[in-house]
Amino acid sequence: MEYTKLGNSDLNVSRICMGCMGFGDAENGQHSWTVDEEHSREIIKKGLELGINFFDTAIAYQSCTSEQYLGRAIKDFAKRDDVVIATKFLPRTNEEIEAGITGQQHIERMLHKSLKNLGMDYVDLYIYHMWDHNTPLYDIMDGLNNVIKSGKARYIGISNCFAYQLAKANALAEKENFAKFISVQGHYNLIFREEEREMAKLCWEDNIAMTPYSALAGGRLSKHPGETSKRLQEDSYAHLKYNATATQDSIIVDRVAQLASKHSVSMTEISLAWLLTKVTAPVVGATKIHHIDGAAKATQLTLTNNEIAFLEEPYVPHKLVGVMAQNTPATAKNRHVWSVGNQKI
Repeated sequence: MEYTKLGNSDLNVSRICMGCMGFGDAENGQHSWTVDEEHSREIIKKGLELGINFFDTAIAYQSCTSEQYLGRAIKDFAKRDDVVIATKFLPRTNEEIEAGITGQQHIERMLHKSLKNLGMDYVDLYIYHMWDHNTPLYDIMDGLNNVIKSGKARYIGISNCFAYQLAKANALAEKENFAKFISVQGHYNLIFREEEREMAKLCWEDNIAMTPYSALAGGRLSKHPGETSKRLQEDSYAHLKYNATATQDSIIVDRVAQLASKHSVSMTEISLAWLLTKVTAPVVGATKIHHIDGAAKATQLTLTNNEIAFLEEPYVPHKLVGVMAQNTPATAKNRHVWSVGNQKI
């Protein structure tokens, strides 16, 4: 495993971040393809054995059970100081807004709940999951600064935002002497490269770590043509993101398969080896042991410049979909629905 600093921080992280969205109680969550606690623990333990020390979860994943599974596994299999734990908070609910709960109070309450789920005193990275158009940016940045000052979070990150929003937030933080975002978790992979337009340039100049999700496009970049899986069949959100461009994307997927055959490695290794040339640490989900095995092996694979160009050449611009397509004030009321217990936004 390779390690690197996470942006402008002293966090030393593995180049592969284990995404924990696939862990949790499917009956109480948003997804039917998640794995139970026993299998989650096996995957987490294997990841630790492979040198992965960076884990990403969220309060929204499977009604908090992802956080709970991860916390219990880390307690049993690792020393807390040896791992980097990231989790995310949701925007204020309509009920909170009507009750007068401020952005600062909301963040404190959300983090308290996440720490309870994780069984931890602090998180290393607390991530603003999606832009809250109903809460002043000052309140968000002030609230995040407060949790850092309290010692309950070491650093802050952001997810599902545009480059202008990240730049605006960090400019406000600098003006007010608040903590800045050190990382961004956006939608970025070999068949969805829109982050290269502006976000990648901003992150390069300001040393903000890119830790993208959907690194394998919901499994599309790890499966040969004709192969399938429960997630490929049942992940409706991934269908929303990728089905419309499946024909043009299939050309790139075919090229991944060709290079995998040439190198005698998995498609996962090729897809992630490409992404590792672009970002700090992709967030890679795993619901089987071999998923995390392939992810770890990708850090040891080097693609030539010609091979990188071969993979990139067929790409055509893609429309924004999912959360990012709704990340404007006009469409914020129709954003993707997440839930924590019985709370929905």
